[in-house]
Amino acid sequence: MRIFLFALVYSLSIVASGAQPVPDLGPEVAPPSAEDFNPMPDAPAEEGGKVVVEETDPEDEQSRLDKLYADLAQSDDPALAEKAAREIQMSWMDSGSDTVDILMSRAGKAIQSEDQALALDLLDVIVVLRPSYAEGWNRRATVHYMREDFGKSLVDIERTLALEPRHWGALSGLAIIQRRLGFKDDALATFKRALEINPGLENATKAIEDLEKEAEGSPA
Repeated sequence: MRIFLFALVYSLSIVASGAQPVPDLGPEVAPPSAEDFNPMPDAPAEEGGKVVVEETDPEDEQSRLDKLYADLAQSDDPALAEKAAREIQMSWMDSGSDTVDILMSRAGKAIQSEDQALALDLLDVIVVLRPSYAEGWNRRATVHYMREDFGKSLVDIERTLALEPRHWGALSGLAIIQRRLGFKDDALATFKRALEINPGLENATKAIEDLEKEAEGSPA
């Protein structure tokens, strides 16, 4: 994964130099808009509020998360899978720092207000204060992606996945960038990996169907 991401960043540096354009694959892979942004779960409305995750022993917490991921991947009950996904997302959001939680709330509001410059400033501080906080890197990757700065987005996606390999949002973002750059086989594999973790990802399911049709020579 690290070698492939490096290759993608290198290819994007060539694009930035003007050697070749980034392929435009249509609206289904266009960078998300502020309206598409989902704080997952919503940050508390009150400034200074935080997502509360019950403190547990690290080993117990890891066991709890492993069970949630198993429920998400294997459950035939949509309600149970949705509950597992939300609890996992709440775990992602918990930074362990009141200061970082406040900054994350402000960054989310800035993204929704389409103030990407402010969002980046806040997220730059977050990743310095909490470099082990995967969601900080993921949110910054999202903003870079919205600005179509794919090289920086890929770097932050790599950091996110190094900290949380099962982050289906980061995997989906990686797959979309791979697809935009024309690495369709890699995009297909990455989308499938995201779907193995969270089978409820409708966009990934659609992307896989389209990519498989393209591979067979059929119109998507």
